Amino acid sequence: MFANNSLNPVKRFRLLIGLALILTLALMTAGTILRLNNGAQACPDYPTCYGSFALPADPTQAASMIHRGLAGASFLSLLGALGIASRHLRHQRALWLSTLAATVLFLIQIPLGAVLVFGIWGRLISALHFLLSMLALAALTSALALTWLPSAESPLRLRFASPFARLTLWSTAAGLVLLISGALVSALDAGQACPTFPVCLPAEPLGWLALAHRSVMLITGVLLSLQFRRAWRSQRSQTLTLPAVTAGFVLFFGQGLMGALMVLRGFPAELAGVHALAAAGWVAASTLAVLGVGLAGRTIEEETAEAQETLPLRQRLGDFYRLNKPVIVLLLLVTTYAGMVVGGKRLPSLELTLWTMLGGALAAGGASALNQYIDREVDKAMQRTAKRPIPSGRMKPAEGLAYGIAACLTAFFLLAGFVNLLAALLSLAGMVYYVVLYSLWLKHATVQNIVIGGGAGAIPPLVGWAAAAGSLNIPSLFLFAIIFFWTPPHFWALALVRRNDYARGGVPMLPVVRGEMETRKQVFIYTLELVGLTLLVPLFNLAGSIYLISALVLGLWLIGVAWRVLKQGGNKIAWTMYRTSSMYLAFLFLAMVIDVLV
Repeated sequence: MFANNSLNPVKRFRLLIGLALILTLALMTAGTILRLNNGAQACPDYPTCYGSFALPADPTQAASMIHRGLAGASFLSLLGALGIASRHLRHQRALWLSTLAATVLFLIQIPLGAVLVFGIWGRLISALHFLLSMLALAALTSALALTWLPSAESPLRLRFASPFARLTLWSTAAGLVLLISGALVSALDAGQACPTFPVCLPAEPLGWLALAHRSVMLITGVLLSLQFRRAWRSQRSQTLTLPAVTAGFVLFFGQGLMGALMVLRGFPAELAGVHALAAAGWVAASTLAVLGVGLAGRTIEEETAEAQETLPLRQRLGDFYRLNKPVIVLLLLVTTYAGMVVGGKRLPSLELTLWTMLGGALAAGGASALNQYIDREVDKAMQRTAKRPIPSGRMKPAEGLAYGIAACLTAFFLLAGFVNLLAALLSLAGMVYYVVLYSLWLKHATVQNIVIGGGAGAIPPLVGWAAAAGSLNIPSLFLFAIIFFWTPPHFWALALVRRNDYARGGVPMLPVVRGEMETRKQVFIYTLELVGLTLLVPLFNLAGSIYLISALVLGLWLIGVAWRVLKQGGNKIAWTMYRTSSMYLAFLFLAMVIDVLV
């Protein structure tokens, strides 16, 4: 790996290039939405808007300036990364060249953006602008990925001798042709000339262009499906290749779904933004797949991987099922459905319920799978988790990572396409909160991990509320707050039972750091706060007397168990508190639903 004296420069480079990558994704999405709203010429000068750098009051003009701000921030991050690479990482030729290529592409983009503002050759320049953005994104992805690869004084050499490697190149090439044709369709508004999906009978040349784009999409889809199938047979140990191929597969079909819904719904801007983001994500995933396949040729033969003994299908399916933590998912779905009923003030339609619950289940299950991938080494040391699919060795870490990514992406597309964008974004925020903020950082960094991390589990009712109501308001935050205050006493009760496990795993849970007595006190205090909060809900017209009576009875029940935890101690009563708190939350939200419907 990189030498010790290069660790700090590598970390700084990784931070800056990662920031540039994220900003570029946001930039491309914002640019697509801006173009569909005819906002390219909203500010007729460049880079200011009517001579000012201030954010205009007009929404379209403000969006145009935000787009330019994202471009500037992305370029500055990239320049910083290039400076670090040129000074400290020049011997990493592939990394430095990727960063330099991205910088050059950005420099070309600046005058193209100005040309678009001035309205010169707008449509063709728009297509070129989009394609160069995709190339810059691929270069940024390569540079970021190379920071995790072994250092080499010689240029990085990729090998594509195996059948799977060649299939990967073919599918990537077809995808690039698809992007080019898609850019032309978008720039020339050719989709309007082919208004039915998937086929149409064009009456003009632009319609034939749109139909050709869809034909290329079909070919690319077939190639990606073959690549996906082959990857899960021959690349199960490859932690870069398998997740990248899986993500690319889901992103491709996700953007295809968004494209179809765009045509059928008259090209709404929010779907266009998701479509552009999915296309950009596919470019990033394909770049990682090509890198992974080319490098894997040095260390693994596909024939060897395919010959590895696999478990029976029933066992495999059972392991993937357990990867979702189904009991937790079921509890989260209860809160999601309650959010739908309370937010909509009625029973939601069967169709809305189906898509919201399916998206919520995939989001929660995918986040749980990613959590188990991240904690795979810790789980080995803990008796409670040692038999999980990944730490037990029944499932490769790459498989868990690939499944988690696929489930989370699928959840986002389903919610964005069949529910609404707000519900999809809230679900995405919950996944990022749980995986990044909690699993990667808080869980191993602070004794307050459960307190702060509880926000992840509190988002599902907001997803349900947004699905039914299309928006959020102050009362909806009470549903968030209830689960936020419920989480600490629930999980600290489990931590009391499993404190030795957490100590062996090095997880700073409250019983490990501050002892059993302090944990029992905190369980009781948080239980009192939780019950008090639930009794305030009727004041905001979220529920009535049925809920209030139920909340009072359930609250007294939970307080009684928490009091026994405080005074009695021991694993038995702590385990009772853990199970009782789960039933309490389910019954509380059920009472809320009944109250709204009666």
